[in-house]
Amino acid sequence: MAKRKRLSPAQDTYLATPPEGKSALSGPLAAAPQSAAPIAQVAAEVSTQAALQEVTEVLHRARSRGLMVEEIPLEMIDETHLVRDRITQDADEMEALMSSLRARGQQSPIEVVPLEGRIDGKSWGLISGWRRLSAMRRLYAQGSEPEFAKIKALVIHPESAEAAYVAMVEENEIRVNLSHYERARIAVRALKEGVFPSQKKALQGLFANAPRAKRSKIGSFVTLVEALDAVLYFPTAISEKLGLSLVRQLNEDAGFAEVLKTALQAGERGDAAKETALLSACLAARQAAEKATADAALNSPVEPHRAQEARPQIRRTGEEINPQERVTTQVAEGLRIGFQPGAQRIELSGTAVDAAFLEELKVWLQQR
Repeated sequence: MAKRKRLSPAQDTYLATPPEGKSALSGPLAAAPQSAAPIAQVAAEVSTQAALQEVTEVLHRARSRGLMVEEIPLEMIDETHLVRDRITQDADEMEALMSSLRARGQQSPIEVVPLEGRIDGKSWGLISGWRRLSAMRRLYAQGSEPEFAKIKALVIHPESAEAAYVAMVEENEIRVNLSHYERARIAVRALKEGVFPSQKKALQGLFANAPRAKRSKIGSFVTLVEALDAVLYFPTAISEKLGLSLVRQLNEDAGFAEVLKTALQAGERGDAAKETALLSACLAARQAAEKATADAALNSPVEPHRAQEARPQIRRTGEEINPQERVTTQVAEGLRIGFQPGAQRIELSGTAVDAAFLEELKVWLQQR
């Protein structure tokens, strides 16, 4: 019987990776590059694309919500995109801001909105941060240093022009307290720009967070802005007390606006103190003249049949009034008011009643 050949046990390294340049079966072969399995490679690419898309969406949301700070060249920003509420900038405050920017850099970003279709190269419109932008431009103009050529900004997307103006006002209210004149002026300008349908809506929209009493005072200063904005040099120096007194006189005396304009144009106004002193002097002189006229009228003899008409009609509480009676009162120089209860009618007459008086009356009625 033939003797069987005994087989040796399998070698552990038989199917292992062959030496470089050798095949596991026979002679030398070209080295094959090692690569991941096709399924794993596709999964990795899909995962990478998903991660990039997620990061892109997060950055887009952050930018659209004004949460991303960007560096924008100064020359690409249009600071006149909105009518500014800040009229003047204090020289000492501006120098202090420039010193801070030079020493510590820009700590707070400005706010801008993207602009489209501009042929002047302005791609961004300024919403808030006018003082910081002005300071950076001055610093760059002094030495053309690259660090001052760009400014940090948040890109925001206001829902409307109203929202943009509100953002500007609120940012300035927080950082630098505005004067009543500046607040009233931005309300007037926003109305003229067509941002708000009425002066009342402008005041309510821009100063919604202000107490009602403060908003009422701002509304009063609107009269001062409309009457004197073209001739005042230092309007922010007008105190609340002086401003409200001037407004009261303007509302009661139709000719007072022209008196003020003439005095301001003819007077010497080298600084804010001289201008406010001139306004105070005009007010005091006008009030003194009206008082003298009223005193003279009270002391002059009045014909019996004119006495009732000459004096203001004062009714005691509970006194019965004839509905058909017409009460006439001289309320100011050149202005008389007539009232007939039965007809529910009020009439204004006199030389003071003109087109300007009509516009002032409309504003007053809207604010009352």
